[in-house]
Order: sequence, then C-alpha cells, then structure tokens
Amino acid sequence: MTFSQIMNSKLLYILVIAAIAYVLVFSVLTLIRSWKHGQEIGLSKEKLKGAIISSAIYSILPSISIIIGLFSLTAVLGVPWSWFRLSVVGSVMYELMAADMVATASGYESIGALSASGDPQLAGTIMFVMSVCILGGIVGSIIFTKSIQSGLEKARSKGGFGILATSVLSISITAAYVPLQLSKGLVYTAVLLTSALVAVLHNVIIKKFHCNWLKNFVMADSLLLGMISSLLWINLLG
Repeated sequence: MTFSQIMNSKLLYILVIAAIAYVLVFSVLTLIRSWKHGQEIGLSKEKLKGAIISSAIYSILPSISIIIGLFSLTAVLGVPWSWFRLSVVGSVMYELMAADMVATASGYESIGALSASGDPQLAGTIMFVMSVCILGGIVGSIIFTKSIQSGLEKARSKGGFGILATSVLSISITAAYVPLQLSKGLVYTAVLLTSALVAVLHNVIIKKFHCNWLKNFVMADSLLLGMISSLLWINLLG
C-alpha cells in the first residue's frame, strides 16, 4: 500500500468514525445534563433555547476557517486522519508543522513531497508524532491552567510590560514562521503578503464600521484568498 492508500484506508475511516461518534455522544449527554441543571437553578426554557442557538451560531462561523483548512490538510494527509485531527483536537498550523517535521527529518523536502512519493513507511510515524506532541498542551492545561490564568490576569492588570508579556507567544510564533515562508521563494512570499493584507483590511473595516461579526471570518478569508492568490502568483512569478 502507498502512503495515500494507508491514509485513506477503510480501517482508518472506521476508527475515525468511531472516535468522532464517541465525542458526539459525549456532547449530547453533556447538553442534556446542562439543560436539566439549568432548569434546576431556575432558568426558563426560553433562556436555555436562546443560549443554545447563540452558542451554535458562534460555533459555526469560526469553524468555516477550519473547514477551509481541512481541504488543504486532506491533500497531503488523506480524508479520515485530517477529519479526525481537526474534529477532536489540533489545528491546521500545528498538524501541517508536525507532519512536515517528520517528512523533512526523513529526507523529504516537505510533507507534500512525501505524499507524492507514496512512501508508506512513515504513515504510522506521522500519525504518532501528530498525536503525542500535542498531548503536552492538554496535560499541561489540566495541571497548570489555574495558576497560568491567575498569573496572566495579574500581568494584564499591571499594564505596560505585563500586557506585552502576555502577547510574546503569538509574536514569537509569527517571528518563527514568517522567515521560513520568505525563504521558500517569491510565490510563498507573495501568498504570505496577500494573506496578511487580507487580514489587515478586515481589521480596518472592523474598526471603521464596527463590524464585530466580521472577526469570525478573518482567518477563513485570509486562508481562502491566500490560496486563491497562489494560482495568480504561480502564473506571474513561476
């Protein structure tokens, strides 16, 4: 079997469907218990229905960017595994980064090159690395979330450097990824700048016209228009 055949195998589909079914059942049971508890503390059915509807709306809109990311992930990692990773835990950026690290460490230029080669030997390694490496955040959240949250609130309350310190992580990630994309060539640079421009324009529109609902589409539009622009830049820049 080739890499693509393994990543789209019937067995993997069955395992993924079983895992997602478990999550759905757990979610329904949690919803039922939450509804009952809401009635116990005196909340009306109208308020409970309103909370469910608003939560559903605000959950669907941000997930548009996840669906778009799913298309890019399935191109190299197949449908079932990509579906599982983005349905249960994980993000497009992390999943591609983890898979790409395994591919490059094994001598391939990228995860795309590995997928194109059809090499089946690294399929299990990629799934293992993608699953295990993200456990640190989950376990760490269980143990340290309370103390981290209180520390962040104290830092923000002090203002100045405290606010800057809480933004260091996202700034560091950006600083690490941008040079990598710029070093890959003109097309990668042009796509990166296009996506950044789309995000900046969204923020300008949000601030000028107070369109707070547009915040839910910033990532989705940046991803989609960035990918579409790649076709233009490939034709122009080669």
